[in-house]
Parts: sequence; structure tokens; C-alpha cells
Amino acid sequence: MKIDMHCHVKEGSLDSKVGVEEYISLLKRKGFQGMVITDHNTYNGYRYWKEHIKGKRHTDFVVLKGIEYDTRDAGHILVIMPEGVKIRLLELRGMSVATLVDLVHRNGGILGPAHPCGEKYLSFTNTRSYYKKPELMKRFDFVEGYNCCESAESNAGAESLARRHDKVMTGGSDAHRPDCVGRAYTILPEPVTCETELISLFRQQKELEIGGVAYNKTTLKRLGKINKIYAYSFWCYNKSGQLARAWGRRNKTKLENPIDPIDPVELYYTGYSSVRSARLPR
Repeated sequence: MKIDMHCHVKEGSLDSKVGVEEYISLLKRKGFQGMVITDHNTYNGYRYWKEHIKGKRHTDFVVLKGIEYDTRDAGHILVIMPEGVKIRLLELRGMSVATLVDLVHRNGGILGPAHPCGEKYLSFTNTRSYYKKPELMKRFDFVEGYNCCESAESNAGAESLARRHDKVMTGGSDAHRPDCVGRAYTILPEPVTCETELISLFRQQKELEIGGVAYNKTTLKRLGKINKIYAYSFWCYNKSGQLARAWGRRNKTKLENPIDPIDPVELYYTGYSSVRSARLPR
């Protein structure tokens, strides 16, 4: 099954120029059977598909729900939760990556860094958390190994990171414009029809075929050397968003993520074989 694991639609992402129906049509023409909508800190794009298109058109195409979450300390993280699991916290940017991992795994989901070797502030290996908390890599379920909007150097770094930590790799276009749609792919060994089936497939830790064709018309590439200004402006935007949503996150955290790590289910991701061998916080 050929699927795009990183998609932005204008019904959910302000910076996208592609509507969800146009996105589906473009992917189908290129031989894709599915996509994961991963808008920035919102499920609105997926909601639009569910309310206006699902069951009416494109019934031969699988649309799955994901999100690209802006952490406060580790850049962008792709998250996929089981169908039926509704967590408002995932639409409130600014959680730490450690908190995000706990929340996602406790509720049966999977997650991994998007474009991990890309721009500063946006990408995991270019944040302080990567150096201060190297153990976090053990807790990710996958790594985006190919992103067509990234440079060859960035993608090579992502692949090396994934292989070094024995992680499944995904491929995604990260498309925000029509001419970028379908330029990256992931080949799943078997068809999936829902998020739970995709999560189960990833937990088998089987290597997936990924690839694509580079896209050289992104905003960052057009800016050239001054893209550092863009990256810093994003940091400022992200910080202001974190502060603006701090009160909402605190209230939702009490309801949706009340337990402190480490939950026993997390032992699989930390590499410990038993509860006794783990150093639990006092």
C-alpha cells in the first residue's frame, strides 16, 4: 500500500494551499492508496474530511488522522493515535517532548520526529533536547527518514539516525502546495484501513520502503541564506503560542495526562527488561 505519511491541507494548516479533496485527487493520480493528514497542532483538516467527504466520495482511498505537534523543546513531532481516542492536549502546542511521549504511549499511540535533521528549532537533532536527553530516541516509534522538502544532507542524516537507533523509517511529502503533493511515499507491506492497523504495523518494527523526489520550491529554500531569520521567527511564534495556551494546557493536563512517568508500559521504549531494573523517580 502506497501512502503519504506527512500531509498538510488548507482546512487545517494555515500555510497550506491544497484542500483535502484536491490532495486526495492528486495522490490518486500518482498511484497512492492513502494518506495521513498531519496538520500543525490541529485535527481540523481531518474533521473536514470526516464531515464533508468520508463515505460520499473517494471511498477507494484511505485517509488517516495524524498531527504534527510543536513541542517546546524538540521541534516538530508526528503523532498518530488510535481511532476514537480524542485528546484535546494534542491541539495545544507547547508540551515538552517527554510529556508528549508519555501522553501518546499511555493512550496507545505512536510518534516520531519529523524532518529530524532539518532547520534549527523545527527539527529534533537541532534542539537542546537531543543533546541533553539522548535517551528520548529510544522512546520514539519511528523516524521520518525521507521528507521531499528537506535537503539530501538532511534526509541522509535522518536515515543515519534511524538506523543507529534501529527505528522504522517513514516517507512523507510535507506538502503545502499542489506541485509538492505525492513527491514522497511509504510502502506498507499490507493494506490498512484505520489508525489502529497502522499503529500495529509499526509496532512490528518491520523495515518499510520509503523514497521520493526532492522538492526545491519551499519557502526556506527560496530564502537561501536568510532562512535563519525565518527559523528564528518561527521560534518566536512558537514560544508566544506556548505561552498563550499555557493555561489551557494546564487544565487539560489534569484531565487527560494526570500520571507522572515512568508508566510500566514505557519500559519497552526505555530498554529496561523489568520494573525492578528501572530507576523510577521517587
